[in-house]
Amino acid sequence: MFQPGKAPITLTEAAAERVRRLVDNAGDEGVIGLRVGIKNTGCSGLSYIVEYSKEQKRLEDVVEDKGVKIFIDPTALMFILGSEMDYQEDKLFSGFVFNNPNETGRCGCGESFNLKTPKLDVKSKEVTL
Repeated sequence: MFQPGKAPITLTEAAAERVRRLVDNAGDEGVIGLRVGIKNTGCSGLSYIVEYSKEQKRLEDVVEDKGVKIFIDPTALMFILGSEMDYQEDKLFSGFVFNNPNETGRCGCGESFNLKTPKLDVKSKEVTL
């Protein structure tokens, strides 16, 4: 269950270091962090999107953790609550990985996922999955 007042996602040290390097090396003045979102795609339905951010858009949540900023697209917020953003690198793969407790399955190639449907209790303002 997600608690109001807590960050919607957390970052591992590896993820924070990768975000820091990406922002520092963006080559485009004005990049202040990364934006995380989701899109409809793949055989399981959803995929994570990570892109550069130059500003906080209307209704976006901002996670400031370990010296970096992550902007959460408001359309993705309910789908990533409680997730941990990590960065992994090996011989065959390098990229951000989301450890999302709300996922119910992934496609065979790992590119897309599906989720439990979040529910909001309006009286207590708590989200349960």
